[in-house]
Amino acid sequence: MAVATDEGVEFDEVRYLKTPPDRATLTQLLEILDDPPADLVRHDANFTKLGLDPDGYTTAEAVIDLLVEHPRLMQRPVIVKGGSAIIGRPKDRVKPFLTG
Repeated sequence: MAVATDEGVEFDEVRYLKTPPDRATLTQLLEILDDPPADLVRHDANFTKLGLDPDGYTTAEAVIDLLVEHPRLMQRPVIVKGGSAIIGRPKDRVKPFLTG
């Protein structure tokens, strides 16, 4: 958000835990995501605690199923501009995406 603000880019913030994306939203997001579907999944301590295997979440359908059930595992931030989206990590990807 700081990069967008610094660049004067208006944005809408969606708090994914307050309003988790549904299956249709995740499907649309993955259709425009410039990154592989697996990148939308956070492989953090919660992922490990759930006993999940990263190899099981490489396809769009598997990622959607997982994130519908466990929205906390969604990598963030996801930046959408026009008909494209990226995961804003590392942070240095954001400015070129927003200004390009």
